[in-house]
Amino acid sequence: MAPRQSFQDAETLAVQALGFLASEPERIGPFLATTGLDPANLRAAAGEPGFLAAVLEHIGSSDSLLLEFAGNLRLNPEIVAEARRRLAGEEPGPGDFT
Repeated sequence: MAPRQSFQDAETLAVQALGFLASEPERIGPFLATTGLDPANLRAAAGEPGFLAAVLEHIGSSDSLLLEFAGNLRLNPEIVAEARRRLAGEEPGPGDFT
């Protein structure tokens, strides 16, 4: 069984995910549309509780986006889901061993 991520590890992964989204207009556009944010207030929103969990939720909502992000970092995609749960304050479920 792999050790659980720390909250700080989860935050770091979410910041990397935000950078991944922001690096391509076709990635960040749908995220901004979903959240109702615009580039001008994205930085301020990043400091809000739950924002980083929402970034990971967005990444996880698309298999292709999730696999591309996880592949770029050479991570098991389940690590992204675990980080989202960690940032959202959720405890892992009975089958969650990552």
